[in-house]
Amino acid sequence: MAAIDEVNVYFSSYPDFVHQKLQIASETFTIAGLKSLINFPQTMYMVRDPLLSAAINRLELLDIFTGLGQAIALDTNTIISEISDGMLIAVHDATGKVISIYPVPQPNSRSISLPTMENNVGGSNSAFNEDLNSNLVLLRSHLNDNDLRIKTYSFGNDKKNTVMLCFSEQTIDPTLLDTLTQKLEANLNTEISNLKELSSVFQFSKFSLVTHYMTHELPQNAVRAIKNGRAVLFIERLPFAIILPSLVSDMFITEDDLNHPPVFSWMLKILRIIGSLTTLIFPGLYVALVSVNPDVLRFELAHSIARSRLDVPYPAIIEALLLLGIMELIMEAIIRLPTSIGPTVTMVGGIVLGQAVVDAKLVSNLLIIVLAAATIANATVVGFQNSYTLRLSKYLLLILSAFLGVLGLLSGLVILCAYLAGVRTLGIPYLQLIRAKGD
Repeated sequence: MAAIDEVNVYFSSYPDFVHQKLQIASETFTIAGLKSLINFPQTMYMVRDPLLSAAINRLELLDIFTGLGQAIALDTNTIISEISDGMLIAVHDATGKVISIYPVPQPNSRSISLPTMENNVGGSNSAFNEDLNSNLVLLRSHLNDNDLRIKTYSFGNDKKNTVMLCFSEQTIDPTLLDTLTQKLEANLNTEISNLKELSSVFQFSKFSLVTHYMTHELPQNAVRAIKNGRAVLFIERLPFAIILPSLVSDMFITEDDLNHPPVFSWMLKILRIIGSLTTLIFPGLYVALVSVNPDVLRFELAHSIARSRLDVPYPAIIEALLLLGIMELIMEAIIRLPTSIGPTVTMVGGIVLGQAVVDAKLVSNLLIIVLAAATIANATVVGFQNSYTLRLSKYLLLILSAFLGVLGLLSGLVILCAYLAGVRTLGIPYLQLIRAKGD
């Protein structure tokens, strides 16, 4: 068979390619697959056992063989694609009939474990991982709903990747669903292996200050999004769920809040709102009051601030940008350093560096307090994507405050609100509160 010979040539350089003959009674079968994806001992037992039983009971072997899997064409490209997807290919040598058998897979992903990027209090601690089937199990275990719909797409030509779309038929907005499916189906030839490529498929702006999606490791957050009319995407080999579209309420509300009494839930939401405002306003307000509008302060406070900056050689904006840059470097170092030493190194380094710059009269003591409060407050919002939005937006307010003072700070807030009001994701306004419904 020429097709089988071409398949053997194609996989000849693959060290994990297995090609062997299986003799059952008077019939010969050719078995092929990748042992890195297939548990061959268990799979061969699964295939051989029913054929041996059929031979002993004098049943028609070809009928039993056909029932082991799905018949496919004797085509080189089709067989190569099936083998690459982790299927076991079996060929009946006498007739040339080809069967694609779902094998016992080789464990190739970590087991369900604790989340690494999200913390919760009182909720489930099982986190999504890189395996789509495991993620689907977690999603179904948290959402036993007859309206749950799952669509699977295969993206890419040479490097294929699977994307799974999950939604509730009852709650999702039909316009949002149509837009999602049209964009996905129109780009099946595009490779999707990361969020940047996914953003290109949905044609999200590259210069948006606001994230158009949220990523969650915890299944309960994905379930909450589905119940509120949004869609959840899983991309093969990415250990999180992608929530579309992202809304402003994602900054302040999490499913874990429902595990607390209502009073405490509202308190947490208010704290997150205060935290986001603190991150945005405090650095710009410091620069505005120190360099442009010191007259709005009480004399005692203005005198104390002026005395703390007496030997600082730079304007307030340079002072703030210098320390903000150091804080950004420290936060990035926390992420990149090994977990065993990262927090210790960055904490000790931050304390030593902060004390050194104050003693060297490069920054004032008050600025250390302001930026420490802003940095801590930045971590109160839900989702690291939203924290990036706040970290970037505060520089706009900082620069306007340096030129126009308090008026510039207020103008920046108005500009930021106007910008957010115009942001739309797949036709859904960003300033929607909870449910994703179009205008």
